[in-house]
Amino acid sequence: MALTNSQYDTIIRTYEERQTRERRRLDERIHYVNSHVEGYKELEEQLASLSVQHARRLLDGDESALPQLKTELGILRKKQAELLANAGLGKDYLNPVFVCETCQDTGYIGNKKCHCFKQQMIDLLYEQSNMKELLEKQNFSRLSYAYYEGEDLFRFQKAVETCQNFIRTFNSDYHNLFFYGTVGTGKSFLSGCVAKELIDLGHSVLYFSAVALFERISRHTFDYHAKDDLTELYEDLYTCDLLIIDDLGTEVTNAFSSSQLFSCLNERMLRKKSVVISTNLSLQELRDRYSDRIFSRITSNFDLCKITGPDIRMHKKRLSIRK
Repeated sequence: MALTNSQYDTIIRTYEERQTRERRRLDERIHYVNSHVEGYKELEEQLASLSVQHARRLLDGDESALPQLKTELGILRKKQAELLANAGLGKDYLNPVFVCETCQDTGYIGNKKCHCFKQQMIDLLYEQSNMKELLEKQNFSRLSYAYYEGEDLFRFQKAVETCQNFIRTFNSDYHNLFFYGTVGTGKSFLSGCVAKELIDLGHSVLYFSAVALFERISRHTFDYHAKDDLTELYEDLYTCDLLIIDDLGTEVTNAFSSSQLFSCLNERMLRKKSVVISTNLSLQELRDRYSDRIFSRITSNFDLCKITGPDIRMHKKRLSIRK
């Protein structure tokens, strides 16, 4: 599972915060017990003293020290438990409480990530993808061929097969996807399906509408105080496992946005990082709107999926009005 350093640090901080909260809670309880449960603190001091004495005996070669220590410690701890019970406190009152008992809130079991760490990875990837709510509706469980027929159906089925192959071979083969065709035919939906499957596998996915992407780059570029934000944005754009650019062609197309698009595509291709693009533009319109370099990058390095058919969004809207 791939995480950037900042993503990994974010997760590790959650474990550090858990541990800090638990230490504070235990410190408060220990202070309470020592202050309010008569005799408990003295027993704790005896436990410490006893451990030191038997440790010295062990160092001197006295093999009987260890079993004697276990017996005597057991007696003292039983007395402590009785004191807690008499004070109306449970026997586990001074035991640490973990969110995850499996790894005891360290995130690791030995040198392997705990199941809770892996779940946090997926949750973080969803959060940072900009698609968390979107993917509740855009996933393969909601896939339907009912809106297509004839040539439109054939094209959509081929696009779905291409997506499934893209996901299946994501770790072994470098691919990019380019969905184009008529409005409302499922191009963004398929982008979402791909995103969800890869995020669930632990891959970092970043989603932007073309408008939002170039507006953010422009805002950070021309704001002197946002230089650090621009550096961080470029780092995310260039290093995430999958970048999705939705509705290419809806942004204001000028020399700046075109150069930024080329730089982004070129940099990710050099790094073998995949891109998924959806657009309502035809290939000819793509060529007319953008530079030959961009057109060449896309047509040479992307699997092209033409999707046509009825506007599904309008179809669903008409059905809802009738109801």
